[in-house]
Amino acid sequence: MMSGMAAIGLAFTNLPLLAMSVVALALAPVPFLGLALVPWTMTLVRMRTDLERRRASRTGVLVTRPYHPPPQRAVAGGWQRFRWTVTDPATWRDLAWLAPGAIVGFTLGTIGVLVPLYGLAGLTLTPLWIWLGTGWYGYGATWSTDTLPAGLLCLPQGAVILAAGLWAAPRLRRVDAHFARLFLAPTRAAELRLRVTQLTVTRSDTVDAQAAELRRIERDLHDGVQARLASLSMVIGLADELIDRHPAQAHKLLAEARESSGAALVELRHLVRGIHPPVLAERGLGGAVRALALSLPVPITVDIDLPGRPDTPVESAAYFAVAEALTNMIRHSRAHTGSVSLRHADGTLTMVVTDDGTGGADPAAGTGLRGIERRLAAFDGTIELSSPPGGPTVITMEVPCALSSPRTMPSSVTD
Repeated sequence: MMSGMAAIGLAFTNLPLLAMSVVALALAPVPFLGLALVPWTMTLVRMRTDLERRRASRTGVLVTRPYHPPPQRAVAGGWQRFRWTVTDPATWRDLAWLAPGAIVGFTLGTIGVLVPLYGLAGLTLTPLWIWLGTGWYGYGATWSTDTLPAGLLCLPQGAVILAAGLWAAPRLRRVDAHFARLFLAPTRAAELRLRVTQLTVTRSDTVDAQAAELRRIERDLHDGVQARLASLSMVIGLADELIDRHPAQAHKLLAEARESSGAALVELRHLVRGIHPPVLAERGLGGAVRALALSLPVPITVDIDLPGRPDTPVESAAYFAVAEALTNMIRHSRAHTGSVSLRHADGTLTMVVTDDGTGGADPAAGTGLRGIERRLAAFDGTIELSSPPGGPTVITMEVPCALSSPRTMPSSVTD
């Protein structure tokens, strides 16, 4: 009933928005005024249609936003913003929905409200008849309550009508959602356009992330291993010059060179682990996450159900996404315990990282979560964050992928 009342109330907003849009379009040729008024009015229309899309999604009818991405550096009242608004086919589909959407929403909402109320009225007539002791008329087309038997018949009739109304109300709401989807969902061409835009953005993000990673590797090699190897070469050269004249000092330099080569090897191994951890190649995603959890100072419960292994690029991205999420937990959440869950179902790898910390995580406050988002976006992955103040924090990451090889180790153990 509440959904029906909301539909009735929102239906009354459609016609004023349609009237405002017609006036704004009529004034479009007016210099300056039309450039500012049309985008502003269409913004209100999009707010209304976005609300309808969210209401439809709550019924299980997914209606995605079909709009063109806004142009860069477009200012309010400018030509670019005006052109972006009026040349988007979704704008005109929104306007086309306002009037029929109001009619359908009002009609179905009224039915969804009045039928249960009609049944509820039938349930109340019998108690009223007994309490007032007088005749009551008007319930149903032929029913009267001037006698006790007639009054008692209202009770089962009202119960049946109330149950039927409550059963029909969510189904009427789904009918309304499907009707809205005809207008407000992206067309085939719009879906392809949005997909191309998404791929362009994710490709750019991936290229930027790869460039940043290459710069990091170059910096680590230059400042770490390369410097140690250059120093090692100099020490060996000095030892070679002193081997005949000062054997003891030459042996001392060779011992230093041995230690320096060991340190360079350790740094090189750490660098390789940052590119592709050997444990990931040897034990797969599940084993690598378990090893990572054991190395952290906070107890981490690991629950893994992977009947195979994803492709190597996806496996690497998933591992580093989980690693980054756990690193953020250790650094910022002040958590006492955490958990990691890995599942694969319906062609999607789902990773959930949870902690009992202070919550309040904000993707805009740092680069960690945005880095995870960019890393997963390269494979059409998504990330969702739930982190209310006081916790808990739940990070849900999903990547569509297939598993190629059978599982080689049990996954029912928790760390």
